[in-house]
Amino acid sequence: MEIDPPSGDNHATAEDWRKALHKVVPAVVVLRTTGCRAFDTESAGASHATGFVVDKRRGIIVTNRHVVKPGPVTAEAMFVNREEIPVYPIYRDPVHDFGFFRYDRTAVKFLSYEEIPLAPEAASVGLEIRVVGNDSGEKISILTGTLARLDRDAPQYRKDGYNDFNTFYIQAASGTKGGSSGSPVIDWQGRAVALNAGCNSSSSSAFYFPLKRVVRALNLLQKGRDSSQDKWQAVTVPRGTIQATFVHKGFDETRRLGLQSETEQLVRHASPLTETGMLVVDSVVPGGPACKHLEPGDVLVRMNGEVITQFLKMETLLDDSVGQNVELEFERGGTSLTVQLVVEDLHSITPNYFLEVSGAIIHPLSYQQARNFRFNCGLVYVAEPGYMLYRAGVPRHAIIKRLANEDISNVEDFINVLSKLSKGARVPLEYINYKDRHRRKSVLVTVDRHEWYASPNIYTRDDTSGIWIRKTALPSNSQVPNGVTSMDTSSSAHVQEESTNKDSSADMEDRDTSVDSVNASVAERVIEPTLVMFSVYVPSSCMVDGVYAQHFFGTGVIIYHSEEMGLVAVDKNTVAVSVCDVMLSFADIPIEIPGEVVFLHPVHNYAIIAYDPSALGPADKSVVQAAQLLPEPALRRGESVYLVGLNRSLQATSRKSVVTNPYAPLKISSADSPRYRATNMEVIELDTDFGSNFSGVLTDEHGRVKAIWGSFSTQIKYGANSFEDHHFAKGIHIHSISQVLDKIISGVKGPSLLINGVKRPMPLVRVLEVEFNRTLLSKARSFGLNNNWIQALVKKDPVRRQVLRVKGCLAGSKAENLLEQGDMVLAINKKPVTCFTDIEDACHALDMYDDMDAKLEFTIFRQGREMDVQVGTDIRDGNGTTRVINWCGCLVQDPHPEVRALGFLPQEGHGVYVTRCSSGSPVHRYGLYAQQWIVEVNGKPTPDLDAFVNVTKEIEDEEFVRVRTVHLNGKPRVLTLKQDLHYWPTWELRFDPETAMWHRKIIKSLEAGDSI
Repeated sequence: MEIDPPSGDNHATAEDWRKALHKVVPAVVVLRTTGCRAFDTESAGASHATGFVVDKRRGIIVTNRHVVKPGPVTAEAMFVNREEIPVYPIYRDPVHDFGFFRYDRTAVKFLSYEEIPLAPEAASVGLEIRVVGNDSGEKISILTGTLARLDRDAPQYRKDGYNDFNTFYIQAASGTKGGSSGSPVIDWQGRAVALNAGCNSSSSSAFYFPLKRVVRALNLLQKGRDSSQDKWQAVTVPRGTIQATFVHKGFDETRRLGLQSETEQLVRHASPLTETGMLVVDSVVPGGPACKHLEPGDVLVRMNGEVITQFLKMETLLDDSVGQNVELEFERGGTSLTVQLVVEDLHSITPNYFLEVSGAIIHPLSYQQARNFRFNCGLVYVAEPGYMLYRAGVPRHAIIKRLANEDISNVEDFINVLSKLSKGARVPLEYINYKDRHRRKSVLVTVDRHEWYASPNIYTRDDTSGIWIRKTALPSNSQVPNGVTSMDTSSSAHVQEESTNKDSSADMEDRDTSVDSVNASVAERVIEPTLVMFSVYVPSSCMVDGVYAQHFFGTGVIIYHSEEMGLVAVDKNTVAVSVCDVMLSFADIPIEIPGEVVFLHPVHNYAIIAYDPSALGPADKSVVQAAQLLPEPALRRGESVYLVGLNRSLQATSRKSVVTNPYAPLKISSADSPRYRATNMEVIELDTDFGSNFSGVLTDEHGRVKAIWGSFSTQIKYGANSFEDHHFAKGIHIHSISQVLDKIISGVKGPSLLINGVKRPMPLVRVLEVEFNRTLLSKARSFGLNNNWIQALVKKDPVRRQVLRVKGCLAGSKAENLLEQGDMVLAINKKPVTCFTDIEDACHALDMYDDMDAKLEFTIFRQGREMDVQVGTDIRDGNGTTRVINWCGCLVQDPHPEVRALGFLPQEGHGVYVTRCSSGSPVHRYGLYAQQWIVEVNGKPTPDLDAFVNVTKEIEDEEFVRVRTVHLNGKPRVLTLKQDLHYWPTWELRFDPETAMWHRKIIKSLEAGDSI
């Protein structure tokens, strides 16, 4: 690129800058990158940045390392004329903030552009510059500035993330923001003099990376490309390290560190007149070549006999000496020392593979993070805990030291131990964390029993193709094969063995408890053996039905216990979905066993969980007992009850309370993201309780259960768009639970479900999919309701003195086009109706008939007129959502009841509802977010999940897809996205009632032998 020199004096004119920018701008590209997995210092996610062409003939773009990313990445470059082409990473520096993408230059068909030459020697203080890039998301932004410093310390971004070191940075007040990373910093001649890297958010300062190391790496890549034939081959850029971080200190500081005057004179004489300081050791990585040889505060004098005061000279020498010894001369507190160190290959301590297991990303600890955390390189590092490790409480950045009582020193050790574990096994794991580095923490890890995630895989970086190659991590004969029954897991056996070994201590605890419980009420002593503490985890890959968290806990009560089956009732704010792992801890037995969701009531706030009594052991099985349920007579205002539950230590806690309102109306508004909320319920209120996080049961003085004290969830809105989850506890009448329990035990007609190896029919629930509000009769009179009906309703229920009004019908229900908002329900089948229980009783009365389409005769008051309407009921099971599909990183399902409760379903089709999206996925990259329906794919309708599967399985890898969506607010939208089967295959998760297991099935992925 040739530009005429400025006319007149040495100052560039506006015309000179215009000419330079005219040639530079076409070579600057907007980079849209997607980090497909968390890796090393980076999290999974999508972002935009800038790059620029430095070699047009070979198709090379330079940008920042944090843009190229150390882990799996997919990226596209968009030129100024809106031509978009795929780009592939070919190099990212292990330390410094630069990297390269390659592209096919023939793919750019409509733009004339030239590469931007690199001129690192042109950078000087006072140089006027322009930063050309994608600033703050703008397509092209041009910012001005003047270079102020060439020797700024490398910026420190995060304590646990990427930081550059052992280099100077250039500083200017150009005011760059997010998106400008990788922008060229150009002079008036159109030459890049630096690479924009970061900024100070509290000021207008920007930080630029010097280009000399970039030029070296580019030259090596160009030579490597020229030596290959038709395609790119991985090119090695030699990089050496002694695993020590240096900082540049002024001579005044080095004197205070003890530098001898003779040494300072020697250094000043051997260095340029502009030199103002020397390199001082800042930190040393444990286990590295410099460990136990160099210490913080050591002042570097010579390396291999040459005086070293600049980072560039030191790094050049190290890069040229990989695998060889270097001699370092330094001073420590005024004492001269000399040491021989082996220069290590920097790439060998930069991980290029990772293990993915149960959503966790595990790989060797990189030099970057080893430096941040002061741990040895190569340890087993958790970049993302996923589900299995998150469930055990292992955080991100943890270092795994032991698994299943075996030492873990590298990833291979971890894989070897993992291959010996069966599905459902619970084993101890020990880890350390940099925030509490001096103490090991021990947790229990549970191997997934259900197929929430794909089997463990290893991904290895391939710089030739730019993708990460996948292979199975475990041998085909490892882990217990499919066919594990719903409750028969190694975890039960493991815990059972522990319980047998602790019989004596358990007896002692029983004796202690009997002494401590002298002051306990009769109700507490009776009910305590029936209480169970729940710990519920929802896999992040299966967060269906708008569930808002991954971990829930609460207290349930055993409602049935026999040799073959145990059943526990708990609120749905504890067990919200069937796609979860449930662990049960019993109040009277020191044991924890798994449970399985067998019934989720479609309307009321309770779920029923099954457990295997044989897992308790022969001795403890008889200790556990079911509570006695007492649905009748119903609680009355002023009646005394005992509130009994468990605290976190599994200790029973109780208090005597008084019922203040046994028929309190429950009103919970819809959340910003639709999720389960209790409707059409009356709850019990007490004068005193234990706070919003306490759950348990309400009993009479003899310990007979009258109600569940359950947890409810709602949202409180703060400001325009801020929401906060709020929890509260209320009493749930036991009547409905007792009815469902009787049906399960008696084996009424219904779909079968495998429970503890035995198929049992499960009840269906007939519901009226209508949400009601209550209106006081005094207000109903103002709406025009005549006195005869008011008197009839008062006579029917002199306590409530209310009438039910329709708030809304669930979209797609049989009542949708028959009942209208505001209708007053006066009677059903000629019987006056005053409460929700009346409607439920009317629905249950229809169960005596085999007619699934039986209807109820409603007498309603609508707009001043009384009329009769025949309304059908809906039949629902207690399984919840049993099928989900993951396509391009979005989780789709049938719309759950809370979505339909909003009263809208798209006419084009409503069977493919997006409930969640994954970070780093194609839908994240292209903006296909949750809370909308996919109604068309490539012009083909997708009215249900089967149609959606048939359409999407015809789409190939890296093929662009046109998707039409409809939002919850009814707004249609069309977007495009590119399918990525390398990292995001299409899969389905479905519950099989025959085996009581969740099974994962691949719908579309790359063929065997490809990348995935």
